[in-house]
Amino acid sequence: MSSATTSQAAAEKGSKASTKKGIKETLLTPRFYTTDFDEMTDFEEMEPLFNTDQAEFEALLQEFKTDYNQTHFVRNKEFKEAADKMQGALREIFVEFLERSCTAEFSGFLLYKELGRRLKKTNPVVAEIFSLMSRDEARHAGFLNKGLSDFNLALDLGFLTKARKYTFFKPKFIFYATYLSEKIGYWRYITIYRHLKANPEFQCYPIFKYFENWCQDENRHGDFFSALLKAQPQFLNDWKAKLWSRFFCLSVYVTMYLNDWQRTAFYEGIGLNTKEFDMHVIIETNRTTARIFPAVLDVENPEFKRKLDRMVEINQKILAVGETDDIPLVKNFKRIPLIAALASELLAAYLMKPIESGSVDFAEFEPQLVY
Repeated sequence: MSSATTSQAAAEKGSKASTKKGIKETLLTPRFYTTDFDEMTDFEEMEPLFNTDQAEFEALLQEFKTDYNQTHFVRNKEFKEAADKMQGALREIFVEFLERSCTAEFSGFLLYKELGRRLKKTNPVVAEIFSLMSRDEARHAGFLNKGLSDFNLALDLGFLTKARKYTFFKPKFIFYATYLSEKIGYWRYITIYRHLKANPEFQCYPIFKYFENWCQDENRHGDFFSALLKAQPQFLNDWKAKLWSRFFCLSVYVTMYLNDWQRTAFYEGIGLNTKEFDMHVIIETNRTTARIFPAVLDVENPEFKRKLDRMVEINQKILAVGETDDIPLVKNFKRIPLIAALASELLAAYLMKPIESGSVDFAEFEPQLVY
């Protein structure tokens, strides 16, 4: 039974919201991340951060303390009314959107909360910022989970904390990945918000009206990780940094592109062309990222999009194999050439001539706030 059918049946019976333990995990599912917290608090390893001029971090801390969105996420009767009107495939895919978004925000909450706790003794200013970012992410996750209650569902976030698999990243990789996820989150939210403001006939659920302020939280988080990267010049100023920067750009862009194409009904339901939306988000995120990463992908080269589209075709074939009645062993054999083809496209995209970017003159670098 689909989640849409389940929620409709629950509504008919007047039952309370049913609780889901989590969402099905795949390679493209939002991850929970952990890191080497001992390394993060190791003075010798993170010495540049601890010895850097704290003025920028103090300014960022005051920005977070202001808490611009403290009273922003207030629900009204529009939410339940809109949910009751939403039917069919759009309702089902929209519920999945809320589930995945809630999981991603809650993942950020857990990571930032732990970093805030661990860094209290070594760098209290940075620790407090992490704690305030965890506040933001918890607020987002809670708002999304309340949205699920409009569809008579709710994620069991306590269960997710204990049962979900955690992906380990070294601290510098956490910096790269979270910077990108926050900035791409900004461009996704602001693009959807601007589109629906210009085309209100596609405003199917009021959560999108909150995206303008919401995405500023994402932007501030990204600016904080930009400051952390600048305070750790060894993460930005050598050939390895260029390779890792391109790797994480490719990973984030491809994951979003493949994920969204599987859910094109959602984007069409709010009046967007999925691939055009994704390319706009990728290009804008890449331009923003180029201000701090030492190298980025040439995503505006038409060949890059052609490679993404070929990856979509291959991924669809992989998914189709999974839906056959073949035994698991046969499915795995059928997947081998497809996975090899996907890996080949990924490698070819990675090896495209990159754009040299970033800046090693950190004294002249100013954070680029987009409001």
